[in-house]
Amino acid sequence: MIIAVWAVLSSSLFVVRSVAVTGSATVPKADVIRAAGIVPGTPLARVNTTAVASRVERITQIQLAQVSKHWPDTVVIAVTPRTPALAIASPGGYTLIDRFGVAFRQVPQQPAGMALLTSGRPVTSLRGSPAVLAAVTVLGQLPRQLRGQVATVSAASPDAVTLYLRGGITIVWGSTSRPTAKAAELIILMRTKASYYNLSDPATAVTGG
Repeated sequence: MIIAVWAVLSSSLFVVRSVAVTGSATVPKADVIRAAGIVPGTPLARVNTTAVASRVERITQIQLAQVSKHWPDTVVIAVTPRTPALAIASPGGYTLIDRFGVAFRQVPQQPAGMALLTSGRPVTSLRGSPAVLAAVTVLGQLPRQLRGQVATVSAASPDAVTLYLRGGITIVWGSTSRPTAKAAELIILMRTKASYYNLSDPATAVTGG
C-alpha cells in the first residue's frame, strides 16, 4: 500500500505532461493554460482541481471552469465562456454584459438584435445585479415575435423592468413573475395598436397612447 501511494504521489509515471482545454472558443487556450498555473511534472494526484478552476475563472470572459484529471498524465480544463445578453453604450462603442451583469467585452457597434440596457449606473457596479438578471429573464419571457423589436430595456429594480420597442412602444413588464399570463395578455392588447402597455399585474393590465 505504501509503495502504491508513493507511486501515485511521487513517481514520474503519474505526473502532468499535458493540459487540454475545451470550450474556449472566445478565449485563447494559451491564456487558459497560463491562468491555470499547472507546472509540468507535478504529480497528477497533487493537482488541486478546485484551485485551478478558481484561477481560470479569474479570466473575465470565462463564466465557469471545470477541471478533471485523466490518468496517467493529463489535466482537462472545460471552460464555459460568458454569453453576451445586453449592450451598454460606452465611450468608443458598447460594453457587452452577461446575465449576471459582468462586463467582459468591448465592441465598436451594438450587435444586431441585442437590446441596449439603460441603467444610469457605472458598468462596474452591475456585476451580480438582480435587476440585470431580471431584465435578461424578461427579454426571454417576451413573446418570441417581439424580442427582436426591443431597442432598449431598463430595470430600476428586479420588480421594475420596462421594455422600449422600436417604433415608440413602451411595455412595463414589472417583475419576472407570471410570464405566461403577461405574454398572453400583451398579444391581445397589442391589437389595439396602443403605444403603452403596463403588464405589471396582468389581471389589471393598462394601455395608453
